Amino acid sequence: MKTLFAFVVSFGVAYLCLPLCRWLAFRLNILDFPGGRKIHRIATPLLGGAAVYTGLLIAALFNLEKLYFFAPLLLGATLVFIVGLISDVKELSARLRLGCQALIALFIAESGMRISFLPAGPWKHIAETLITIIWIIGVTNAYNYLDGLDGLAAGSAVINLFCFGIILYKTGQYPLGLLALILMGACLGFLPYNFKKSKIFLGEAGSTLLGFTLASVALAGDWAKDDIARISIPVLILGVPIFDMVFTTIMRIWEGKVKTILEWLRYGGRDHFHHYLVDLGFSPVGAVVFIYVLTFSLGLNAVMISNESATRAIVTLCQAAIVFGIIATLMVVGKRRHSGWEKKIKD
Repeated sequence: MKTLFAFVVSFGVAYLCLPLCRWLAFRLNILDFPGGRKIHRIATPLLGGAAVYTGLLIAALFNLEKLYFFAPLLLGATLVFIVGLISDVKELSARLRLGCQALIALFIAESGMRISFLPAGPWKHIAETLITIIWIIGVTNAYNYLDGLDGLAAGSAVINLFCFGIILYKTGQYPLGLLALILMGACLGFLPYNFKKSKIFLGEAGSTLLGFTLASVALAGDWAKDDIARISIPVLILGVPIFDMVFTTIMRIWEGKVKTILEWLRYGGRDHFHHYLVDLGFSPVGAVVFIYVLTFSLGLNAVMISNESATRAIVTLCQAAIVFGIIATLMVVGKRRHSGWEKKIKD
């Protein structure tokens, strides 16, 4: 009953806060204006993430006795949310955002939540801390870039959190499972307003909050006894944003669009996974549903290999890599043909 109550509180608070957040966004001119890679046609409020954060915070406060161990995670999420909110109000430079995210990620790593798989040695702590920082920054920004269609980021987060939650409850990790359920409720409270005609967006504050929290939950959970399986499960569950980040990075470097990390952070082209799907003929809703199904499929694979051997984990990762390789090939070839047809029509 307490678990259900926490879910209802996070959902209800987020849902009820959204009209106020929308009003404040218009009042304070915190809006996302159309143009560039954006597909919306009118200025849209950006404070949806504030409602998600409020739902998460209030539900967490009702369960402090169970979640006190994850205080560093909640503090880090708060700091990421604040940085994103400032950027929504007055856009921060890519260098400053990256620096803030790196410091917050370092704080999480030093609090004890880090990737741990390297053999003992003088460089173990430094190497694992560095890998953890890269993981957190990568997933945080991957989720920010995933937020390009209505319902995509928040809906994907719901599926990710659901899959994490199944494993956490199955293995008796109830406090972390409760945290995942609370954030899932807040995301579900936001989703109806993201699909409305009078809609509201997550904003950078909301999308980076989701990415950071998911990356941290992946670090905090004990997913399997074997090191390879333990790493494979979060990679599978978060496979779509990871694929999107890797694929767009490779294509941008290949096409000479970016040369440094800061250029990558600043770049805002229509070259993400969901953009390719729309350009290839999917409707925006169809592209979102396609990504939902793919995300859920990867999550089911992750649930199946929890506490399995390294061999099964490696085979499952290879299978996912093959699927993503096929998707990437079809997207690139399809877009080139589409561009070729457009050129012929113009000629």
